[in-house]
Amino acid sequence: MSVALGPTLGGDLRQACGLQHRLAPSGACLCSAAPPARRAGPQQNRPSRTILATTSCGSLRNSTRVSAAVLEQAAPQQTQAKGEDWESFNAEFQTSSPLQVVDWALERFKGEIGIAFSGAEDVALVEYAHLTGRPYRVFSLDTGRLNAETYQLFQKVEDHYGIRIEYTFPDAQETMDLVREKGMFSFYKDGHQECCRIRKVRPLRRHLGGLKAWITGQRKDQSPGTRAEIPVVQVDPAFEGLDGGAGSLIKFNPLADMSSAEVWNFLRVMGVPTNDLHQRGFVSIGCEPCTIPVLPHQHEREGRWAWEDATAKECGLHSGNIKLGGGADGAGADSQRDLWANGSAVEALSKQQLESLVHSQGQRDKDTLVVLYAPWCPFSQAMEPSYEQLAAEIGNDLRIAKFQADTDDARPFASSELGLKTFPTIVLLPKSGGPYIKYGSERRDVQTLKMWLRTVASA
Repeated sequence: MSVALGPTLGGDLRQACGLQHRLAPSGACLCSAAPPARRAGPQQNRPSRTILATTSCGSLRNSTRVSAAVLEQAAPQQTQAKGEDWESFNAEFQTSSPLQVVDWALERFKGEIGIAFSGAEDVALVEYAHLTGRPYRVFSLDTGRLNAETYQLFQKVEDHYGIRIEYTFPDAQETMDLVREKGMFSFYKDGHQECCRIRKVRPLRRHLGGLKAWITGQRKDQSPGTRAEIPVVQVDPAFEGLDGGAGSLIKFNPLADMSSAEVWNFLRVMGVPTNDLHQRGFVSIGCEPCTIPVLPHQHEREGRWAWEDATAKECGLHSGNIKLGGGADGAGADSQRDLWANGSAVEALSKQQLESLVHSQGQRDKDTLVVLYAPWCPFSQAMEPSYEQLAAEIGNDLRIAKFQADTDDARPFASSELGLKTFPTIVLLPKSGGPYIKYGSERRDVQTLKMWLRTVASA
């Protein structure tokens, strides 16, 4: 079966595919891409940008050749870099496949754009770049604490694509000072931010200073609290590029609207290298001391920094995607608005009321679920709709409550009595009495909260 490809690559492949399968939100048929005709040799030497695209899932029979013009028809037209409206570009990219986004980005920022590489999503990005036939650069952060399997993956990728990854390393003196002062595993005691800042964020900042754009493997479903609103393309809100100053670095997230299943379907069909740790229960893989396998139905980011509360699972590389508002101190007008305010089904507890519930010697009047929150906290803001829905749906069976815990008198109480470390923290005070039960997941959607309550609540 042959097919004439039209303006969007994914749409025609979808029509040609008779199998039932899930498509990417862009409409691209992820199981229909085929490897390029050439695998060996440096990718910079490929003279042609023509690639193979199959017309049935995973099959190479009756393939048709797709020219570069086809890839570019659905992408935004090039304009001058200064003053470009990247929000409008992002809207236009909503109908483009990841392949089209990568192709456009590589053409737009020739030689001054790099693919950030560390995990499975990034192998997909390298594969997409390879499929375009354009020259591309790949860089990676070697923190000095990676798993052996991750280093092996680096070599496999270099051999598979005939490329050399641009490795960047943390400053030796800074790393030595940290280890000498606090030891090799200080992050277990005082959090991962300091170590990540030295081993990851600062090296990345230095490397991005030599680029005008970068491509990441972020997906919206990777972390509900921090990545739910990432765009396909944006002005990088956290780092500066080659020209310096605000707006000097463009960030592409071609996989933003893809799910983990869709990424892995693509990787399997393409037959590309992946980290051997994925076959042992590891999903999101970082440094060796900070990564563990996850259990079935756990969210992938729960395998990162597992000793910490599951509310801020970012190392700082993509912290700019966290919505903090527009004020000079990182908090905008929304920071002054209380959450679950007038007319809310969520019950507001005073400190006296919460103390009474916590110190109750006998049975409480009902199970009480309490969120310890701060109105300015983006993670607290993000869970406002789902927690409100939870209160509306099951508020008659148990008390769904809130306690603002960021004030001078409230925070010490919440920390000592309810284990508050980060915002938001969710705890259940059982009707039967006894100590609180802390909710440990960063998944705060209604269904997940309901499932958890069914396992611990009396009602």
